Amino acid sequence: MIKFPGGGVRLPLAALSGLLAGFAALAVAELVSAAVRPESGPVIAVGGAAIDRTPPALKDWAVRHFGTDDKLVLQLGILAVLALLALLLGVLALRFRRAGAAGVLLFGVVGALAATGRPDSASTADALPSVAGALAGAGLLYLLIGRLSLRPASAPDAAAPGLVVPGQVSGPPARRPDGWDRRGFVITASAAAAASAGAGLLGRSLNTANGQGAVAARGKVTLPRPVSTARPIPPGAVLHTPGISSFITPNGDFYRVDTALVVPKVDAGTWRMKIHGKGVSRPVTLTFQDLLERELVERDITLTCVSNEVGGPYAGNARWIGVPLAGLLKEAGVRPPSRGGPADQLVARSVDGMTIGTPVEDLMDGRDALLAVGMNGRPLPFVHGFPVRMVVPGLYGYVSACKWIQDLELTTFADYDAYWVKRSWARQAPIKTESRIDTPKPFARPKAGTVMIAGVAWAQHRGIDRVEVRVDDGPWTRADLAAEDTSDTWRQWSLPWKANPGNHTLTVRATDRTGTVQTEQRTPTIPDGASGRHSVVITVD
Repeated sequence: MIKFPGGGVRLPLAALSGLLAGFAALAVAELVSAAVRPESGPVIAVGGAAIDRTPPALKDWAVRHFGTDDKLVLQLGILAVLALLALLLGVLALRFRRAGAAGVLLFGVVGALAATGRPDSASTADALPSVAGALAGAGLLYLLIGRLSLRPASAPDAAAPGLVVPGQVSGPPARRPDGWDRRGFVITASAAAAASAGAGLLGRSLNTANGQGAVAARGKVTLPRPVSTARPIPPGAVLHTPGISSFITPNGDFYRVDTALVVPKVDAGTWRMKIHGKGVSRPVTLTFQDLLERELVERDITLTCVSNEVGGPYAGNARWIGVPLAGLLKEAGVRPPSRGGPADQLVARSVDGMTIGTPVEDLMDGRDALLAVGMNGRPLPFVHGFPVRMVVPGLYGYVSACKWIQDLELTTFADYDAYWVKRSWARQAPIKTESRIDTPKPFARPKAGTVMIAGVAWAQHRGIDRVEVRVDDGPWTRADLAAEDTSDTWRQWSLPWKANPGNHTLTVRATDRTGTVQTEQRTPTIPDGASGRHSVVITVD
């Protein structure tokens, strides 16, 4: 057991010293990251490294339980762990001053390694915030603990030579621990707290200001009228049943699943994207303005995340504006494998280091694969990939929907594994035929009588042919399908049901245009998307 002689009030003050040192380290790192890039800060870097190394099952669990708040939960967890460790290092430093300071430096090393170890996006400069923060934190801890160090008391005045003071023992004066530099500690701690707060606020404001240019650039974007507009949504395609998903998902409600702890704010004025790699005879470099000046098309396309559980919320339908990707690839001299092309995979790289591999054959088979610049009539929101993202109907997002895109490389599946493939997900993942009950909600208590059962079904690029509903163990009853917009969008459906009192289980299944019936076999999201039939349990009063 480590002993702290004369601990008393100094133990909590030592713990406070550790906390102040940790605060200073993070504040200085925030300030330095403004000169490097926001993603290089230690909390973001460590969080990103944690995401990179999270087992797929745990990642799915986080998405399922926390949804789009999973990143906030991760950052709060990191801060909580850092605070606890800072407290412990402060207490340790009271007994082993240099060891405590060295511990702070060690965490700086961890942050630097995390910042420079991100795939395809890091540089050596990304280590600077963690290193600078660690040096500041270690120096402050060493200084504060110095103010808490016990000092020998001044010896009482020695008696005059030859005089004997009653009760005085001859020999050297006694040395007793009588205190520490209280005034110096309070002044140093207060100054450090104020300086750290100032540095942190300045760093945060600078990081915010750095993104204002991108925000301003987006605000000036006017999307040209597409040369090929989406056809009007047909009459009867939109049901007005209360509780059913909106046919077009508003931008603010569209699901977001990605690994970015800080949403990249890319300046459209400086954005560049290169198409290169195997089989590219004419490499292409494009600016955002180059894309806007091309022939844009507008299409309604439903996207689905591979992390979507059966009946889950991670699917949405939007009207996208973009440049057909197949045409760009042809301009670069790319041929699909079916026509002798040497590359069977297109690797899209994001500014945050994400890599997504898409089959070249699927991109050039005639489907509306887009480099999208607009969503529901407006420039892409930053959270959904501004300035440019990929949208490919019929494929799960992790093999098609790269956001904040900056590079397209033609390669092969044999030569390169993209980010999620390295983490046990399948290389190719066409979307499975799925359906969902939106209303009534699980555990709802509708009144006996006619109850409207309704929801959505999707099988992008194949289309939905039929939806059926079963009540308890009864027969399958065909639901009323809303009119189809395109085979790349979901379809709404509804079924009026004469409900009797009691507990009931409602189950839905869909059949796509190929005749494939949604399977009842339940499988997890890993490795290529969940399967099974959605059901809800309700009580009819």
